[in-house]
Amino acid sequence: MNAPAPAAPSRARPFEKTATPTPAWLRRLLGRELAPSRDEYQAALDDLWAGDPAMDALIDWMYQYGPARARPLFETAVRQGADAVPDCPAPLKAFMDQLAAPAWLDPALVDEGARFIQATGRTAPYVLRDLALMGGYLLSGFNQSLVLTGALSQGTSRRVAETGKWWIDCTEEGGLLPGGEGYRGTLHVRMVHGLVRRNLDRRAEWDHARWGLPLNQVDMAATYLGFCVVMLGGLRKMGIPVTARESRAVMHLWKYAGWLMGVDERWLVDRERDGMVLLHHAMMTQSRPDHTSQELGRALSLEPLSQHFRHFATLRRRWAYRRHLSVTRYFLDREKMRQLGLPDGVQPWFPLVSLAPRLVGHVTLRFVPGLRRWQQRRGRRLQNAALGHLFGDQERGLVRPDL
Repeated sequence: MNAPAPAAPSRARPFEKTATPTPAWLRRLLGRELAPSRDEYQAALDDLWAGDPAMDALIDWMYQYGPARARPLFETAVRQGADAVPDCPAPLKAFMDQLAAPAWLDPALVDEGARFIQATGRTAPYVLRDLALMGGYLLSGFNQSLVLTGALSQGTSRRVAETGKWWIDCTEEGGLLPGGEGYRGTLHVRMVHGLVRRNLDRRAEWDHARWGLPLNQVDMAATYLGFCVVMLGGLRKMGIPVTARESRAVMHLWKYAGWLMGVDERWLVDRERDGMVLLHHAMMTQSRPDHTSQELGRALSLEPLSQHFRHFATLRRRWAYRRHLSVTRYFLDREKMRQLGLPDGVQPWFPLVSLAPRLVGHVTLRFVPGLRRWQQRRGRRLQNAALGHLFGDQERGLVRPDL
């Protein structure tokens, strides 16, 4: 006899409240209503209880085998493949076998997406930090794992820097292929997520009836969609045009990254418009802003004041602080700024002043022979420089899994 399905976590919006009408222009763009059908709604609720079965099973084996022995084997398999592990244990080999390239993967299209992202320079990091990450803190259901794992006390700067390094590695040409830094980093982060899920799932403080499973499929999918759907929309609003081909390439890159991260294929899509629909479905499972939104929002807003600059450090930190707040205000209204605990009276001056030059520059470079590659190289230099301001003299590493 099958066990009854768990009740829907109380963080989810009732189905009746999801059936808001879609504006005609958006319905034409999407080819459908934005609101979920009853089956789509139920599938999203079910995924609030779904984790990452492959990684969760691997972590269970690692604890049984002995973490001190299992972790080096995992790291060798990730770096060099399962064949490089002498007498590779069956659970580890089975996990690595699941990572064989899916039939839909087009490495050339992934690289095309990476080149476009590199050419955006600092604008993509602005969108990801000041819209996707900051705006994500409005979703209090999404915040709970950050709060309970001590993310507030352990340092926002380090978390932003580590995420930035992973993003840089994923968006290098070939970075997500086996052996690449992005590939290794993604599996590293996937293990960290699995360990956090395992830890929080066993803690009394985690309110399952309200939040569902920690780091569930819906939350993982919303994160992956932030790196593609939210970024693409934000780039356009910041003045960077995106062609249909570029959109497809970026979506494909993050589809593969999400697949490596353990996101179920139900959430992985090829078209930006389908991603917009799925992101909306994920958002309907999220709770309204609460005190965690303000705590995390304030901490992120103050992060630029601890960045590392060799010259005029104080002045440049204050400039970065005001610039990032301005970008957030460009995307979020005053009420959302208040819900995030951000200062009143912030104006979107930086995006507005830089919009026309950015638009003209990116449009011009598309039509001048030879300059597209220059724009890509320059953009990547700017992105690496921004990463340097986050890490300073610290080692550019990722969060370490604590087995």
